[in-house]
Amino acid sequence: MKTSDLAALFSLAAIWGASFLFMRITAPAFGPFAMVALRVGLAALFLLPLLAWRGGLGTMWQRRRDLMVVGAFNSAIPFTFYAWAMLSVQAGFASITNATAPLFAALIAWMWLKDRLSLTGVAGLLIGMAGVIILVWPKIRFDEGGLGWPVLACLAATLSYGFAANYTKRNLAGVDSLVTATGSQACAALLVVPLAWWQWPTVNPSLEVWAAAAVLAIGCTGIAYILFFRLISSVGPARAIAVTFLIPAFGMLWGVLFLAETVTFNMLGGGAVILLGIGITNGLIKWPVGRRGVQERA
Repeated sequence: MKTSDLAALFSLAAIWGASFLFMRITAPAFGPFAMVALRVGLAALFLLPLLAWRGGLGTMWQRRRDLMVVGAFNSAIPFTFYAWAMLSVQAGFASITNATAPLFAALIAWMWLKDRLSLTGVAGLLIGMAGVIILVWPKIRFDEGGLGWPVLACLAATLSYGFAANYTKRNLAGVDSLVTATGSQACAALLVVPLAWWQWPTVNPSLEVWAAAAVLAIGCTGIAYILFFRLISSVGPARAIAVTFLIPAFGMLWGVLFLAETVTFNMLGGGAVILLGIGITNGLIKWPVGRRGVQERA
């Protein structure tokens, strides 16, 4: 990987890690629906002129039904789950749960698309899920003051990401990545804006919170999409997914530096085990199991 590609990889991880910081700042002020509407709406407004300049608006209209599904499951639903969870959980913790998305994507690909899953892949999934248990076990309480529901909301968000990744692979393969990014954000905005209008905050947030929302939308969503797709074009999807390993580190770092959050043993241990499972499942970390995979079907 070239130096420029490594720089892009770390920049993207830093940007996406910061998204949890900005969600932690904006969600309490705007509320989940309004925050998500601003995020996807401003991102769509940022990306649409770029897509129009590249002549992709026609393709976006032709694939509007598939883009609506991706917009729902890759943006509207998971962003809303995370926005609600961020009213209670730390930014660093949420960034670690985000790392489970590749695990859910691999599991759904095996169950739905019947993708080959070797013994190594099974081992990686089991290790990753063990990491999830280590991470969330101290917080799974559903009594008053417990964080059980916000934690489950984080995991529901990553499950939604996993479904969206497989749906995109199945129904939007070969479509320009900028079309997918722009169309999904625009469709997500159409889904969330009515709910945002219904629950718009009665007290106008401060200029600092509005600025955080703008950075979240344009920087952590619009620009991040462009950077990610450029990285895929340069190094391929298998290497680009390595950004998953770096996002939790930056998420915890920004939370400690700017929000005075604490990093617990369960966060470090669970996150490390989750990332180990992801690496094994995706072949980024070699596992001492024979090459002959066992294909299983649901």
